[in-house]
Amino acid sequence: MMLPEELIKRAASLREQINRHNYLYHTLDKPEISDAEFDRLFDELAALEQKYPELVTPDSPTLRVGSAPLEGFAEAIHALPMLSLAKVTTAAEFLEFDRRIRGLLGERGTNIEYTIEPKFDGLAVELTYEKGILIQGSTRGDGIKGENVTANLKTIRTIPLKLQGDDYPDLLEVRGEVILAKADFQKLNAMRLADGEEPFANPRNAAAGSVRQLDSKITARRPLQFYAYGIGRISGERPAGHYQMMARIAKLGFRVSDHLRLFDDTEAIQRYHNEILGKRNEIEYDIDGTVIKVNDFALQELLGEISRSPRWAVAWKFPAQQETSRVEDITVQVGRTGALTPVAKLQPVSVGGVLVSRATLHNEDEIARKDIRIGDTVLVQRAGDVIPEIVMVIKERRTGAEKPFVMPTRCPACGEPVVRGEDEAATRCVNSACPAQLVERIAHFASRGAMDIVGLGYRTIEMLVEKGIIADVADLFTLADKKDAVLQLERTGEKWFANLLKGIENAKHRPLENIIFALGIRNVGEHLAALLAKEFVSIEKLAEADEERLMAIKEIGPVVARSIAEFFRNENNQKILSKLKAAGVEFPEKSGEEIQKGKGEAGQIAGKTFVLTGTLKSLTRERASDEIRQRGGKTAETVSAKTDYLIVGDKPGSKLEKAKKLGIKILNEDEFTRLLFQE
Repeated sequence: MMLPEELIKRAASLREQINRHNYLYHTLDKPEISDAEFDRLFDELAALEQKYPELVTPDSPTLRVGSAPLEGFAEAIHALPMLSLAKVTTAAEFLEFDRRIRGLLGERGTNIEYTIEPKFDGLAVELTYEKGILIQGSTRGDGIKGENVTANLKTIRTIPLKLQGDDYPDLLEVRGEVILAKADFQKLNAMRLADGEEPFANPRNAAAGSVRQLDSKITARRPLQFYAYGIGRISGERPAGHYQMMARIAKLGFRVSDHLRLFDDTEAIQRYHNEILGKRNEIEYDIDGTVIKVNDFALQELLGEISRSPRWAVAWKFPAQQETSRVEDITVQVGRTGALTPVAKLQPVSVGGVLVSRATLHNEDEIARKDIRIGDTVLVQRAGDVIPEIVMVIKERRTGAEKPFVMPTRCPACGEPVVRGEDEAATRCVNSACPAQLVERIAHFASRGAMDIVGLGYRTIEMLVEKGIIADVADLFTLADKKDAVLQLERTGEKWFANLLKGIENAKHRPLENIIFALGIRNVGEHLAALLAKEFVSIEKLAEADEERLMAIKEIGPVVARSIAEFFRNENNQKILSKLKAAGVEFPEKSGEEIQKGKGEAGQIAGKTFVLTGTLKSLTRERASDEIRQRGGKTAETVSAKTDYLIVGDKPGSKLEKAKKLGIKILNEDEFTRLLFQE
């Protein structure tokens, strides 16, 4: 029915007033009305929307209280990648960054303006606005794709649901950090302890965990804040530089750092960085460094990017927070490449809010350089505020009972002699049958980002190797023939085994880049694997490439080229590749990106919309969504008349009933996997 015009106008007026007062209170800290008056406006709008649901709009402030729980987050692709930043830790490294910038710019690099601002320690997100209305919010994820957390981000009061004023672009992507202020973090942890819950380790973990709640009502109860630090896409004209852009962003209703500054010389940058470092503990939120950017957008475009970081920006990291501890022992781990890595077992200590009990010592040269002994009192820090490391030994506390560490001459896992190359710092076990290497190689092969074999845990891999059931990664695909032996292992059963076989069967159909990464070639990570898949399009062409051909590719130098070429020249690796093919593992002659583009023309999945509900046994929800998209299909969070298929796992939610009412085609897990892999 048609609503009276006065109701529509009143709801619009209430929305405008409430959004304005939210902005004044939470962003500018300049309230103009009392809390009681604000509550009356809010309650009036909520009552109107409850009586007339058609009055609810995407920018309604009532959405900030949260909505019904989700069953999972949909994927969100970033139109422009959210790049990570290169890092420096000293003034000399920053000056080298500046020298490199000026060298690349030539004559245009004589007068450069830089911006500098604190580096927030929170969760990076992207907000997409169309015609001034927030339509999507997503996490950074891997920089290419993140998670759609729109409902949760709408609960954060410093995120405008509608941009302020009338002078906004039709399309605007705002990037920034969701953070939890130190004082709010302390209050939140006090409440959790009072409720018998585990406290969060630090504000960053609390912010990230809050944004990724499936129930947005929980997020709404957390005192989260958002600070903008940049943009993605923007339509129409934009200001000349980052500093000017942030001023415009602030006028549109966003918080930006009060500490953002613009300088035209490196000495001023260094002074201001040290000033921020000195204020680190006084700032209301956690920071772990400063971010320095070339201000001029035109110069940014000239400089471009390398791999996954821009040339025109750098993060100058602060020294990590440090604590003292005691080295109780030094053990040796054997990695999948055979490298022996000494690891210090520490007396547990909290460093930067995280309990640290182990620290890598890298290699014996590093131990000798720092003169680390068992029993030493040491200074421990989290490198980059993340990875625990020993900074130095406090030699004044030595008692004489400390014991020097000696690298073993035989592998602690297989007992075979170890070697150290003349040009290498690492000591290696070269026994290809070493069980420790085999376990690590198989765990890597089965991991997410590689073959993603659901149900194959680390302990299971250890037992399969210990009992001699598998001797290489290809043997995983023969487990169906070894059922009796597998079921004799601990914590196994018929149902578990059936689900494991499903996960192994699904692993036969991975994109080429996943397979390349899964092979465990030294120095080849996920990013480089994707680059190789796109360049060579088949495993055969990659295997034929010599070092000269490999070095012709941007980002590949002589060390990486040699490790790739040597991998494919190795007879044992050639045998494993042959075994994988014989076991039915597909080696597609396209990268995943090309498969996704090419499968949109045919098949029962292309062009169709899928919704998932319940728990799938053989696929994670993320993997199921990936498989659909690679075949040209789409996924959605909710069932509607536009839904083509509902995929039902264990314990489905209300989506199942809605699908039945709408006559949507419903598939169980077996029917879904047949559709995926047998169409």
